[in-house]
Amino acid sequence: MASKTLWVIIFSLVITNCVTIGYFTSKNQGQGAIPVSSSDDEQNEVIATIGEETITRDQWMNKLEEQFGQETLKELVNLHVVEELAEKYEITVSDEIIQRELAVYKSMYNSLDEEQFGNEQNWEQQIRYSILLEELLTRDASVSEEEIKKFYDSNKELYDIDETFHLSHIIVKSEKEANMVIEELNGGSSFEALALEVSTDEFTANQGGDIGFISTNNEYVPGAYLEEASSLDKGEWSGAIKVDTGYAVIMLHEKIEGKAYTYDDVKSQIRRQIALEQMEGSVSVDPLWDEIGVTWFYENK
Repeated sequence: MASKTLWVIIFSLVITNCVTIGYFTSKNQGQGAIPVSSSDDEQNEVIATIGEETITRDQWMNKLEEQFGQETLKELVNLHVVEELAEKYEITVSDEIIQRELAVYKSMYNSLDEEQFGNEQNWEQQIRYSILLEELLTRDASVSEEEIKKFYDSNKELYDIDETFHLSHIIVKSEKEANMVIEELNGGSSFEALALEVSTDEFTANQGGDIGFISTNNEYVPGAYLEEASSLDKGEWSGAIKVDTGYAVIMLHEKIEGKAYTYDDVKSQIRRQIALEQMEGSVSVDPLWDEIGVTWFYENK
């Protein structure tokens, strides 16, 4: 399997589980134990009325469990399995490694909008979870220094991060309209609200103008965006920019500096990647369940 293909597969696994893991982690940290029962009044509470028919909270919760219960419980079990085994084997992940991988993801993918993928804290939690899982699955794998160095030398472009900007834009038909947008922004108006109200780019207007993370080698945005973004500070917006469909105003959310990671920076990641390539089957927590001993509600269903 080509290295870039494996990289994309691993990244896709992160996307698939990001919101779920972030949700459970935040819930567990903020609320402690998960409630397992409720009063009869709560169960019989009417939460929707359709004509003469009603839907109770109990009916709603039963339907949720029927459709999502097994999958959701399994995600929660997986989280605890990985955390407990990581503690057992004294496997940790530094903030430096988490931030490096987050920067790589941002620079490679342009659609990391908050609505679809959750906030950055959830991303950090999921990256940590994924690295712990990979370390657990590959802890007994034998990968030579020579293999790791050869992979690095053959795939250095994977570890060269281009300067990247997280941008939003508002597109209008004329320079006069663009200047009016700038006046409203200077007066305290919300960029997201203005994008939704006046931007002619319907696709991004619904996202508050967010166009994601744009690297300097991106060919799908106007070059003027990148030139202008390089001179902006976080939270600042540009002047009117001439584009094919009219005029644009952009805002910078975040700037990621370009960097070429050294062999020592990514050695452990490459070791895991090679070991995962050698594994049979998919990257999964399932093999760890027997080791730690898991019993659960759906076991005999």
